This record gives sequence, structure tokens and C-alpha cells, in this order.
Amino acid sequence: MAYVVTQSCCADASCVVACPVNCIHPAPGEPGFAEAEMVHIDANSCVGCGACVTACPVGAIVPDRLLSESQKPFLDINADYYDVFPHADRTPLALVPEQRRLQRPGPFRVAVVGSGPAGLYTADELLKHPEVTAVDVHDRLGTPYGLVRFGVAPDHVATKQVTDLFAAIESDPRFGYRLGVRVGVDVTLAQLREEYDAVVYAVGASSDRSLGIPGEELPGAVAATDLVGWYNGHPDQRALDVPLAHERAVVIGNGNVALDVARILTGDPDALAPTSIDRDALAALRGSEVREVVVLGRRGPAEAAFTVPELVGLAALTDVDVVVDCDPALLAGESRKVQLLRDIADRPVDPTAGRRRIVLRFAASPVAVTGTDRVTGVRVVRNRLVTGEDGRVRPEPTEDYDDLPAGLVVRSIGFKGRPVTDLPFDDATGTVPHQQGRVAPGVYVAGWIKRGPSGFIGTNKTCAQETVASILDDFDSGAAGRTAQDAERVGANSAAMPVESA
Repeated sequence: MAYVVTQSCCADASCVVACPVNCIHPAPGEPGFAEAEMVHIDANSCVGCGACVTACPVGAIVPDRLLSESQKPFLDINADYYDVFPHADRTPLALVPEQRRLQRPGPFRVAVVGSGPAGLYTADELLKHPEVTAVDVHDRLGTPYGLVRFGVAPDHVATKQVTDLFAAIESDPRFGYRLGVRVGVDVTLAQLREEYDAVVYAVGASSDRSLGIPGEELPGAVAATDLVGWYNGHPDQRALDVPLAHERAVVIGNGNVALDVARILTGDPDALAPTSIDRDALAALRGSEVREVVVLGRRGPAEAAFTVPELVGLAALTDVDVVVDCDPALLAGESRKVQLLRDIADRPVDPTAGRRRIVLRFAASPVAVTGTDRVTGVRVVRNRLVTGEDGRVRPEPTEDYDDLPAGLVVRSIGFKGRPVTDLPFDDATGTVPHQQGRVAPGVYVAGWIKRGPSGFIGTNKTCAQETVASILDDFDSGAAGRTAQDAERVGANSAAMPVESA
């Protein structure tokens, strides 16, 4: 019996280190480590011990004999990796380097701003050092976990299991929450600097990129971040206007979030009911008249932003028709993504069955959201795809336009960070300028506000490790950290401050 990775996972090496026979790759020191969509298990060398299952924080690893029909494509996905990156020589796993130890005795106290994955991974890395006597995670919301709680689709139950790892971090007696605290409003950076030896901002990228086309501000045109927050019960989005009294919705962009939105809008409310979906959103979806969601991608199938695991999940839907709308020539590639899309395109669809459907339309760009008082549709131009000298495929608009009637338009073309009070900001990248996470001695960043909106949940672990290494360097050099007398004074002053728990 071999084990199989069945989703985009943390890729943080927990299972890699746990494996006694070095059959999980990419491993530390190998190309793609902490950057790949997922790790892969080599069926030829897996001994079926299950050590990786125990180590996996998101429940992504399943015995091959227990794979469901929808998970079976991952057998080929894992095998294909080893066709491209063979490991026949069984190179020993890169040894875990000697662990960093602080040279200064401390005690050190650190404030982390943001309770999402980046913030909690940062707390985890800091708490590995006994000289760090307190890590307090601040968040403006009354509940923690950020993107995991409010950004992951409610039917992605396995992905949300990373909260089990977060619970382990929270169990450390040196860890604390200060929830419902707006850093920059209720407390300033200067005040945090007085209380803590270091302050780490892990506030994410909380806004959506705009389309820059007429009509995108009309009622009925919403950002994907807002819509996802709405069906996940984010307190800022409970009153969001989500019109569902029209047969078609259009999602602009074709990343993983776009597929999540399409799947939730067309899903069976009864199947969503046992999940963490917001009850008011579920009630609205029960009364929805949406029968079709068109997902627009400006380039071709090979360039689609969604990941292979997300596409596998979409292809496995049994109560929704999935349709591929593009020139058949664009499905001639041999990548796993294109093969899956070609298989979907070859499926017969019975138009008389009356099922809801998701249309993946490629090589098409919106030029305007139509309507006067509210959204009535989207004007779309068909693109020709041109490969530049750098090898990148770029869309060029043709003279072929058409109008898609729709009552709801969702823009899902990426996230962007917002300026952070008291910190420098690069508006072009939507990030805080830094060097290995260091904004200035004593002030640091981690996660999307540091590197931009890229990677997966587990990518934040590697990102946090880099930032914490900079913090430790500054503690050791004396560039950050207070004197023992300062620590004693601040500790006495802060003893009465409330620290909330999850």
C-alpha cells in the first residue's frame, strides 16, 4: 500500500521529514521546495508506514486503496512528478541544519499583528526559542485565523484542518491573543515598541485588484474577497449586496478563488449546510436563481491561474455540469492541466437535464460591465494569443465582441496589500519594503504584506522562518530588544492588559 497526496498542501516539509525512506519530494534543498503546489509521494519507494499521515496538518495524505473516485487523478499527478524529476538514486534527504539558538539571554517579548497563517506560523517559529517569553498576536477582529477562517471555501474542509496545527501553537503558555484591537487606531506602533522587543506585521493583502473598466463600481459588481467573506461570515461583509435573482453570474479571472466562487454559487445548498458556511449566506443561496456561472480567463487553458488540485475537485462535481469554452486548438497541449480540461471538454452535456453549470471560457477579456443603475451584464472581447520573445503568452484583443447578460459580476484577478499605518509602503507591489522581513530593527513583516499575494497556506511557514531569522539576528546584535530593566518595567505595566484566547 502506498500513500497519495490529494490536494494543494502546506509543502512545509512536515511529512518530508517524517518519511523514513525519503519518498516525498520536493524536499529541502531541492528545486520547488516550499514553492510547488504540493509535494508528491513516490509510489515505487513508499513503504506504507503512515508516518506522513500523522505529520500532515491538513489531512492531505490518503492510502491509495482508500482514494475516492474524485481523488484517483492524484495517482497520476504524483506519478507524473517522478517522470519529470526522477529520484532513482535515492539521494539522502537534506539533513535538518543545526537549530539556531539565541546568544543573548532575553527575555524577549514579540507582538504579531495579524492572526492568519502568516502570523501564527511566525508565532510558532518564535516560540521555538525559550528566550522568547511572550508572543502576543493582535487582530482587529474578535476571532482569529484570518484567511483560513474567512478566505477558504467552506466546503474545503481538509484545508481548514490546518487550524489543528494552530491550536497546538495556541497551547503554548507563552502565546496569547489580543483580539478586537486595531493596531494603528487603538494602539500605535510606538506603543507596541515600548511594550515589546519586536513587532511583526502579518496583515495580508486585504483588497482586490480593480479591473479598470467602465461599470465595475455598479451595484451587483463585487470583489471576490468581499463575496468570499460574505459566505464565510466575515463581520465586514454581512450586509454585502449579492444579487442572486438572475440566471447567470460572471466571474472575471480564473484562479483558485474564482473556481471556489463558481462552485459555491452553483452548489447544492443541502450539501453546503453541514460546512462552516454562514447561515444567512446559505439562506440566500437556497433562494438563488443562478443557473450558470461563466468564469472568464484572458489567456488560454495552459496559462490558467488555477492549480491542478483545484481543477481536479471541479471536475469531480457530480451535480453540476462543467463546460470548457475555447478554441479546440488551445487544448492540444500535454500538461496535466490541459489534459484535465480536454477530458472535461469531451464529456457529453445534456442541455435538457436542467442542471446548473460552470463554463470555463478562455481567451476572453471583459471590456465593460454593462448597466445603468445596476449590473445587467458584461461586454467581452475575444482574444488572440501571442507568444512573445520572452516565451510568455499574451492576449491581444480582436474585433469580436459579445454581451453576456448577468445580474452578478465578481472580479477575481488577484489581491493587493493596503498601506499600513506607520510603515513605508510600495503602492506598485502592494507590499511593505523590507530586507529578509526586516523593515527596521525591531519592526518586521511576514506573509503577503511582505512578499505579495503568492503561494499557499504552507508557503507562510518558510516566509516566517526568514523573518524570524532576521529578528533573532537583531536580538543577538542588540539592534532590537530592550534592556532587562525595560522588560521588567513593561512587564509590570502590561500585567493587567487583557489577553483573549480563541
